[in-house]
Amino acid sequence: MSNSQQFSNYIDGEWTVSVTGRTFENRNPADSRDLVGLFQASSADDARQAVRAAAAAFEAWKKTPISRRAAMLNSAAAYLEQNAQRFGEELMREEGKSLALARDEVMRSAQTLRFYAVEGQSFGGETYPNDDPDMTVYSLREPLGVVTVIAPWNFPISIPARKIAPALITGNTVVFKPSSEAPLAGLRLTEALAQAGIPKGVLNLVTGRAGDIGAAITEAPEVRAISFTGSTGAGRHIHRSVPMTTRTQMELGGKNPLIVMEDADLDLAVDLAVKGGLSLSGQACTGTSRILVMSQVRSAFTDKLLAKVRTMKVGSGSTAGADIGPLASEKQMENVLSYVAIGKQEATHLAGGERLRDGDLAHGYYVAPAVFTDVTQQMRIAREEIFGPVLAIIEVDSYEDAIAKANDTEYGLSAAIVTANPRYSHRFAHDIQSGTVKINRTTTGNLINAPFGGLKSSSTSTFRESGRTGLEFYTQIKTVYRGA
Repeated sequence: MSNSQQFSNYIDGEWTVSVTGRTFENRNPADSRDLVGLFQASSADDARQAVRAAAAAFEAWKKTPISRRAAMLNSAAAYLEQNAQRFGEELMREEGKSLALARDEVMRSAQTLRFYAVEGQSFGGETYPNDDPDMTVYSLREPLGVVTVIAPWNFPISIPARKIAPALITGNTVVFKPSSEAPLAGLRLTEALAQAGIPKGVLNLVTGRAGDIGAAITEAPEVRAISFTGSTGAGRHIHRSVPMTTRTQMELGGKNPLIVMEDADLDLAVDLAVKGGLSLSGQACTGTSRILVMSQVRSAFTDKLLAKVRTMKVGSGSTAGADIGPLASEKQMENVLSYVAIGKQEATHLAGGERLRDGDLAHGYYVAPAVFTDVTQQMRIAREEIFGPVLAIIEVDSYEDAIAKANDTEYGLSAAIVTANPRYSHRFAHDIQSGTVKINRTTTGNLINAPFGGLKSSSTSTFRESGRTGLEFYTQIKTVYRGA
């Protein structure tokens, strides 16, 4: 599977190299001198081979007893748990998050596999009452066929786990493309399922550029469904290019607001802003990007936020006490720096935003957390997804003003409010245009057993991920009328 840090595709039950004979590098964003590994630079031919293998394996996998499918998910979960430390260290090296967060992500992925191993065994159709005593009417839930899973780099094992597990337990076969920025974590998930004895062709892993293999794994007639997490632009392209009969599930961008009301506990508000906006270096689709603060407390909140931000330590995931790690790639760092430059022209810059180059930081993609104030709705830093450690403070003068500005965005993924007023809390849950609503909690984070998804351009708004609801996307319903 690996040789001198070279990793393979997994197609039709075999670890194999690309027909191109080419590889690409994956380097540690905390220290670009550290080569994590070489991965297959696959072509459309490799991708088509993976799709054909998945299509050929579907009928047998569909008929495999569900208890056997569940046992494989549980075996894969045990493998992840047994290797959580090692896989966590690898994830830290390739993506940049802290070792504790990386290890937690591996464990969360194992929990996801176990969750669907149980839930999938009770997910079926219904029987419907009718007036004919000689007729029975019931529904069947059946798998779709070949499912393509395309995952991002910021949660490179937990996001594919919550897509692949429900796909497999319901009897679908899978073609999986991990992000080229963090492919090793996805490969380890594939490895876990392979060692669990999953039949050949049921799960296939192909690494490489989206431009080289994307169309082959999304537009192929054998592909019946696509679950994608990534940028809104890429999601729109996939959604428009696939056949009408191909089901799509798109979890896309966000510009998530945190509203700080006049009665808010400001220490709590600052803590939520920092955790939601700066943890994971701001690289979470549900991360806090806009902070809408009531005018009465804006000054006090800003002072407390700045005091907190200025004490934060930037360093690698293995650095003790580090609060913020590197950006995931040089490209991502340059994108964040460009938005900081835009923010300095548009708004009032209060802190941070510079690339850090002192000592060991010189070899990584580190940016100091940035804070802007006097931000208005028309500014680019208030409207466009930055995906980095950049906070924008927007002043509001009433609850209605806060809701209007919070909803004035093309996105609707996650939103939070900080308040002690139960009336605000109740109204917020109904008034905010967001798929995830948080009250006195960070915009980030979601439960394994609860639905997750966005509104507006944050999603296709069709099927939700996670929880029992996450099984629905991977099944179709037949209604059967049976006479005596």
